[in-house]
Amino acid sequence: MPKLDEKLEPILDTVIRRNAGETEFHQAAREVLESLGRVIAKHPEFTDGALIERICEPERQIIFRVPWTDDKGQVQVNRGFRVQFNSALGPYKGGMRFHPSVNVGIIKFLGFEQVFKNALTGLPIGGGKGGADFDPKGRSDAEVMRFCQSFMTEMFRHLGEYTDVPAGDIGVGGREIGYLFGQYKRLTNRYEAGVFTGKGLFYGGSRARTEATGYGNTYFVQRMLQTKGTSFDGKRCVVSGSGNVAIYSIEKILSFGGKVVACSDSSGYIVDENGIDLELLKEIKEVRRQRISEYARLKGNGTHFIKGGSIWDVPCDVAMPSATQNELSGKDARALIKNGVIAVGEGANMPSTPEAIHAFQDAGVLFAPGKAANAGGVATSALEMQQNASRDSWSFEKTETRLAEIMHNIHDLCANTADEFGVPGNYVLGANIASFVRVAETMRSFGVI
Repeated sequence: MPKLDEKLEPILDTVIRRNAGETEFHQAAREVLESLGRVIAKHPEFTDGALIERICEPERQIIFRVPWTDDKGQVQVNRGFRVQFNSALGPYKGGMRFHPSVNVGIIKFLGFEQVFKNALTGLPIGGGKGGADFDPKGRSDAEVMRFCQSFMTEMFRHLGEYTDVPAGDIGVGGREIGYLFGQYKRLTNRYEAGVFTGKGLFYGGSRARTEATGYGNTYFVQRMLQTKGTSFDGKRCVVSGSGNVAIYSIEKILSFGGKVVACSDSSGYIVDENGIDLELLKEIKEVRRQRISEYARLKGNGTHFIKGGSIWDVPCDVAMPSATQNELSGKDARALIKNGVIAVGEGANMPSTPEAIHAFQDAGVLFAPGKAANAGGVATSALEMQQNASRDSWSFEKTETRLAEIMHNIHDLCANTADEFGVPGNYVLGANIASFVRVAETMRSFGVI
């Protein structure tokens, strides 16, 4: 387990004191700071000018009221957020999350992670995150539209293709992005396609964006497996979640010859020993928007739905946590290790607890941290920004080729950095160090800002 360098202890203490109760943000900051002892020993200049303190402090935090009217004519009030964390490398870039659990601490942790994830892509984008404690589940299209329009009526003044470029996240898909972008266009009287990514193909979206996070995570893990002379081919896999990231992780795993036997949603998980039927899963989750239990009901033939419980009790060679933060605990990690897991690829943001990560590393399990492995989504968002800037539209094949190149480069950067700093095979330290150095060097160039 990494030990926090004594020079960094006061910085973490300040983060915890200034951001009381924001446990997810504390966790994210601790993980990065625990990786930096080797860096400041080699580059003591990074401790000058309160550089690390500035990296841990958002440039701007925006909290606002979102009033809207439901279909019964009742006025509802939600809270909206945008944390513009760091713009050293480019305009703030990061998704919007609509979920009842959203609060400023969660948005801050996601924005902090986004800074380093975006740095790893090598593309000119800074880090930010936003959202609201609104739950689109069970709401009509008209209610979602009214909420999105109210949200954007405040948010628009803080956005711009050279300022802050949001995208989707949990609860924000193509429908929500369309409503948000439409209101932005209406309020600004500008067709500024580069201000939002994840858009529909008819109005400036990029091919392969929908698939990008799941595909990217799978490309990263495939590259990681290849360092041990193996691949997904013939491997038994478990992917948590059943949303965008999980579905397209499954799709790419299947193309690499793997077999996915389980996936989940917040109600429980399914086990299909014959292998998940991807088209049926897409029909249930993307078209009908039904619970995962419906898959077991329709598929039959030995498929089981387990209400609640832990999907990580299902034996597998490769585990891909792709649902939400801290979904995979130390207990879950030990169950996976006992059942023979050889690799873990994080498709979600910080889905493994620190205890789980340390258990995997101590057991010699290949572990791909989310800030590296799930960077494919934001990388393809940056490619969408490129296409918007040049008034161009790339083919699916061209975009996926660029995505694969970026994910392979991220893998190699993390692996080479881990080697350089004396921790071979430690992708967590490799990712944290490589991304920190890129952000820190740029901030030093700008002076004290």
